Amino acid sequence: QVQLVESGGGLVQAGGSLRLSCAASGRTDRVPAMAWFRQTTGKEREFVAGINWSGATTYYGDAVKGRFIISRDNAKSTMYLQGNILTPEDTAIYYCAARKEAYSSPSRNEGDYGYWGRGTQVTVSS
Repeated sequence: QVQLVESGGGLVQAGGSLRLSCAASGRTDRVPAMAWFRQTTGKEREFVAGINWSGATTYYGDAVKGRFIISRDNAKSTMYLQGNILTPEDTAIYYCAARKEAYSSPSRNEGDYGYWGRGTQVTVSS
């Protein structure tokens, strides 16, 4: 089992930046692929970014490509999401997810992730 806890959400002005963290505990030795998803009321959960077990491979959703950076520090069992040039359209609850398979590759499909955090709210004001 892996437990995920997000932090770093909050209120930021448009054009600003925010850094989210996802701390993993439990069977972190399995080093799975991880990802960030986000969801707003009335919309489906959206893939934001994914990273493989080593951090060497990253994927980004079209809406954030060029503005967000995903990274991880396996020694700290923590994943990060740096969001830059934020817009009101980035307002959402951001969820951290991890695959169950060890040393895995990231996926854009939320169904491929077996562990989820409870989410952290990001609000971007115009």
